[in-house]
Amino acid sequence: MIRTAAIAALALAALAAPATAQVTASVEPMHPRLRADAVVTGDLVRVGDLVSNAGVIANVPIFRAPDLGATGTVPAEAVVEAVRGHQLVGLDTAGLSEVTVTRASRPIPVEDIENVIARALASQFSLGDPKDIVFNFDSELRTQHVDPATTGQPRVSRITYDTGNRRFYAVVELPGSTSTHPVLRLYGRATVTAQVVVMANSVARGAVIKDADLTIARRPRAEIGRDVLTDRDQVIGLAARNALDQGQALATSQLMKPEMVQRNDQVTLVYEVPGVTLTVRGKAVEGGAEGDTISVLNEQSKRTIQGVIVGPGRVLIDTRAPRMAANLPAGEPDAKAKAH
Repeated sequence: MIRTAAIAALALAALAAPATAQVTASVEPMHPRLRADAVVTGDLVRVGDLVSNAGVIANVPIFRAPDLGATGTVPAEAVVEAVRGHQLVGLDTAGLSEVTVTRASRPIPVEDIENVIARALASQFSLGDPKDIVFNFDSELRTQHVDPATTGQPRVSRITYDTGNRRFYAVVELPGSTSTHPVLRLYGRATVTAQVVVMANSVARGAVIKDADLTIARRPRAEIGRDVLTDRDQVIGLAARNALDQGQALATSQLMKPEMVQRNDQVTLVYEVPGVTLTVRGKAVEGGAEGDTISVLNEQSKRTIQGVIVGPGRVLIDTRAPRMAANLPAGEPDAKAKAH
């Protein structure tokens, strides 16, 4: 019985021990502990930014903050040394070798800055739609960072533009405090462009152009001819009049209907006079599309004449011209006459 009682007593003690420890832990003060990373909103990094449970010294500044939108690191040893003089006892570095510090900001993308300059140029110099203006800055323009508490948008306070060489100078004020506004002074070239259809692939003469052969790109408006095409639907299904290179902008004059007759094809020559239609075999001296005038060889008379392509493999000979009438194949064995 003594032994059993002793074992029971030990079991009760074991069950009671965690509860006692839990109560004790709940009343113990939280120790200061180094943070792995911090985000700050001002010019200075304070103890509380880097150390949790810093107590009354949480608002004491110890480092300068990175630039707006930038991220830097602080060695853990430097943090320990910086708080040592403020009587912070028992700082737990949590095994960290450094702390990452990021300065909060409100980013202003490059696109927003370009848009405000484009609107100013379009308004003051009658350059058309702002979205058609493309910029090349003398120095790389990057995303700008301002205080996260600021409101408002970038504003152009001054702008000049030379229509001859397309050079511009712009002073852009960024949102800031009431006492100071960060300013950008930007130089570069602004070009008014238009969207045009260009070749995504190279194609040979006579090739029928497909949607996959095309893309849309911007070209300087001053370099675009009146017949340059802007709608890819105007191109699909047409053929290249000459070989076309990748990246080449397309004009109406560079396209044609797909060839119905290829060079050296056997064709049917059609002669029409009032009341009679005659056909005879011929050979195409050159290729062409429907409606094109091409040279063909009358294989019976051995004369080269001209006619208009009216269908696949069919060429209509104009008999109204005197020199064409001389080539009528009347009386030739292979000619077929049809009276109307």
